[in-house]
Amino acid sequence: MSKRIYAVGLAALLLVLSSGYGQRRTGPPADLVIRNAKIVTIDKSNPRAEAVAVRGEEIIAVTSNRAIGQYIEEGTTQVIDAGGRLVVPGFNDAHAHFSALDPDYIDLRYITDPNIITDRVRKRVAQVQPGELIRGGRWEHEMFHDRQWPTKELIDPVAPNNPVALSRADGHSVLVNSYVLRASGITIDTPDPPGGEIQRDPVTGEATGIFKEAAKGLLDYGEVRIRRTPEEAEARRMQGWENALYMARSLGVTSIQHPGGGSAETYQRFMDMGMLTLRVDVAGSLTDSEERLQRYDELRRKYPPEGNWIRFGYLKGMMDGTLGSGTMMVFRPFDDEPDKTGLPQMPYDELERRVVAADRMGFQIGIHAIGPKANYWILNAFETAQMANGIRDSRHRSEHAQILTDGDIPRFAELGVIASMQPTHCITDKRFCEKRIGYERSKGAYAWRRLLDAGAKIAFGTDYSVEPLDPLEGLYASVTRKDRQGEPGEGWFPDQKLTMEEAIELYTLDSAYAQFMEDRKGMIKPGYLADMVIFNNDLMTIPHDEIMTSQVDYTIVGGKVVYKREGVE
Repeated sequence: MSKRIYAVGLAALLLVLSSGYGQRRTGPPADLVIRNAKIVTIDKSNPRAEAVAVRGEEIIAVTSNRAIGQYIEEGTTQVIDAGGRLVVPGFNDAHAHFSALDPDYIDLRYITDPNIITDRVRKRVAQVQPGELIRGGRWEHEMFHDRQWPTKELIDPVAPNNPVALSRADGHSVLVNSYVLRASGITIDTPDPPGGEIQRDPVTGEATGIFKEAAKGLLDYGEVRIRRTPEEAEARRMQGWENALYMARSLGVTSIQHPGGGSAETYQRFMDMGMLTLRVDVAGSLTDSEERLQRYDELRRKYPPEGNWIRFGYLKGMMDGTLGSGTMMVFRPFDDEPDKTGLPQMPYDELERRVVAADRMGFQIGIHAIGPKANYWILNAFETAQMANGIRDSRHRSEHAQILTDGDIPRFAELGVIASMQPTHCITDKRFCEKRIGYERSKGAYAWRRLLDAGAKIAFGTDYSVEPLDPLEGLYASVTRKDRQGEPGEGWFPDQKLTMEEAIELYTLDSAYAQFMEDRKGMIKPGYLADMVIFNNDLMTIPHDEIMTSQVDYTIVGGKVVYKREGVE
């Protein structure tokens, strides 16, 4: 055999092997096969594939259309012909306040006319008994035509006999009516609590109905409880949870990380019924109480990190407020409120004490930090914990990491701190960010590219229900940095934009890294959990204005199809 023939033959053999044609099945056939797909694996050793095979909860092959046939056995293997559609790993929301959906909640997201608040409260009052609490929210005053904070005068005339509580989109401020002020004993003389603010009329000094941060703790709604039998109440609660789980799987969300809270018992109940369709990390509150840390340690043993479905995650603390409410911590005053620098939720000494105590027991820690000063403080506390307890693979987190100084961006990588970020906050908050902190400080806002270039890890999520749970909105925000209407131009600080594949990776593999699961989740790779999403459109190539109107055709969790869009073949 000539050297040339030998070389050509060897090259052909290598091509066959690398394409998957040379794979040989071991063990039983696959339970599920997806073929004729465009698979974006997020596995850098095998970035693209045509087919994937699953047995049980795990992926057993990622290969070519030709090679996948050996894993198929008629009558045993479920086969999905993707018809060229895009397949990506299941989305892992690293920061979602996930809970049961309340059918009576008044949704005020995206309204631009504050009078809509009045109309919707009026309609709800007509459906309830006097004294019954009316809840709603997700309004954003920066979207109102006049950009003014709403006041109790919007709801007092239509709800004189009911307590009303309407949360701002960020959840850090709430609008209440005079009924609640009376029930709470709030008067002109009520002082602001530490870490909170009662917004007051600049002329009269009376409370406007807006309560920020810790001031929300002053409120007593004095509501009349709805009379339901225990069976009715439980059925209503479970239906709300079923609706929430359906929403998640219909959006391709296969994992949720609760940023503090989450009911492990509720998820366990759905697990026991065979109805849990997403993986979940629940969490506790950051504390230095030895007794509470021991209780968290017991929960960690009950729901260990080795688990794949329900796990006890990290301990969550609160350092500051938000950009939208004007309560995040800044080094120098806000441009539009020069008498304010934010509302710390605890003194630095207390923060450091809690971080060192929790770190000493080996807990992962995530701290809500939006403003530059808050991020500076928590990075300092994490560094102190390393000096006190020794350096380990702690993967502590800044929850939001929204606005950073130039000096702190490299510290994320140096300290191994994860920036747990929500890309839709960028396209929501950019409307008023420069008004609040100016152009120069805004350069450090949602600085994804700068963090990645510095070697930091970013985990993407939504901050649901502050923002919609839909990952497509986050992907759109990541690659455009434009408002949802698709404004002209290159986007806000366009040098920080990501590619679509980078954004998907931050939403899958890097979110798994944030929960110490990158060895088994977040990639379409043999040995990994079979969590995948099939889209109707190719997100990698479609125009940006088609990203958010794309749809999930299939959601697969643990190798099982948990969602199939109606009418899809």
